Amino acid sequence: MTFHSHRQLPVYRTAEIRDIEAAALKTSPAPALMERAGLAAAQIARDVATDRGRGVLIVAGPGNNGGDAFVVARHLKAWWFKVDVVFAGDASALAADAKAALAAWRECGGSTLERIPANVRWDLAIDGLFGIGLKRDLDGKYAELVAAVNRLGVPVLALDVPSGLDSDTGRVRGCAIRADHTATFIGLKPGLLTLQGPDHCGEIHLCTLDLAAPVAAGRGAIIGAEILQSALPARRASSHKGDYGSVGIIGGAPGMVGAALLAGRAALQLGAGRVYLGLLAADGPGYDPAQPELMLRPAHEILRLEHLNCLAIGPGLGQSPEAHQLVTATLQSKEPVVLDADALNLLAADAGLQQLINQRSAPAVLTPHPAEAARLLARSTAEIQSDRIATAVEIAARYHSAVVLKGAGSVCAMPDGKWFINTSGNPGMASAGMGDVLTGLIAALLAQGADACTALLAAVHLHGVAGDALATEQGQIGITASECIVAARKIFNRARPATAT
Repeated sequence: MTFHSHRQLPVYRTAEIRDIEAAALKTSPAPALMERAGLAAAQIARDVATDRGRGVLIVAGPGNNGGDAFVVARHLKAWWFKVDVVFAGDASALAADAKAALAAWRECGGSTLERIPANVRWDLAIDGLFGIGLKRDLDGKYAELVAAVNRLGVPVLALDVPSGLDSDTGRVRGCAIRADHTATFIGLKPGLLTLQGPDHCGEIHLCTLDLAAPVAAGRGAIIGAEILQSALPARRASSHKGDYGSVGIIGGAPGMVGAALLAGRAALQLGAGRVYLGLLAADGPGYDPAQPELMLRPAHEILRLEHLNCLAIGPGLGQSPEAHQLVTATLQSKEPVVLDADALNLLAADAGLQQLINQRSAPAVLTPHPAEAARLLARSTAEIQSDRIATAVEIAARYHSAVVLKGAGSVCAMPDGKWFINTSGNPGMASAGMGDVLTGLIAALLAQGADACTALLAAVHLHGVAGDALATEQGQIGITASECIVAARKIFNRARPATAT
């Protein structure tokens, strides 16, 4: 998937898109949405089609997505493209707009085929089988068409969403088109941005169809890059380390000290004035030779410090009785807290800890991966992944916390029901220690005064942008968490003014 924006663009579920369409059609004169969508997609197709003169294959489905495809076909034919249209539907069963689009295609001399011709090559294939709101798995002739398009070996442009992809969740319904480009209409859909969506949608082209601002705003948005500029104020020339907060990080049980060190290094390099590491490992190091500015202590001593501005617990914590006691004490603190890894597992298993987190007046941030989220809600990982947005929103409400459900298209949710999808990051970040680094980044921003929502969104986005910068520079294979710390510091500094004016 390729889609990055400097703005916090809204993301809409199917029901919200339907509401926007209905509101637009009540205006006078009502906009010809299918004509607008088809023209916008045809312009994209014209730009991405290779110039070998082999033409374009369009697969049109039985609903309005098929109607969009007929409009695309008509425009491409008018622009002198050779166009083959396969229609996998019943003309008599089409809705009025799609039926009119088919009639217009035929009136301009176009025809339809029942199946994809064998031994023919095209410059581009356009997927107009199914759009948003798909409610069943694809099978039979539709599954065969999807497989055939995927086997063509030519660039594929999907209309609205790749056929077979659930536009609300990103779940593949049986099978799905693997597109190189997706022309999505009116607004972004969550299914393009999370779970399996990024593997199927390719480059996303947002076609707003010139609609006015939606009258019913959704509760979702992508995290825009501008969050990095506004996360913290510029630094005053007369400031000192005490102005930038003190972070306490608790973790590092035997065999897992590296996790705590990564979190600490991330917090320090993202600007926290002081960072204290509380290690559970009795034989842990006395200092970090790679980052001697970190102050290492026995874990219980961290909770005695009275000048901390944020506590993070979980990196390398383990689930020992001592770890449980430390989570209890952390949740009883008055500072903002970040809970990761085994701190989340202990929270999920203990009603007393759950009561403590719900009684807190200071903010809490939870950073589960899907398996940890499953424990927090007492469900299976498959259930969690079946609707990542609903999962994140439910965890945020149940635990009165800001939450990031990590993974492809990480979903951030707030206790008030608002949610955000992150579009930065890449598969090269699937390596050990990445979650520990994210915990440190969040803690650093909280300690420097960012509110929980801003700290979470900025850290999650920055984390992914750092991984993307490394992937661009050296490729995805072998990206390490330590490298992401350095890259994140550079990117964050470039995004914001150095000092206050």
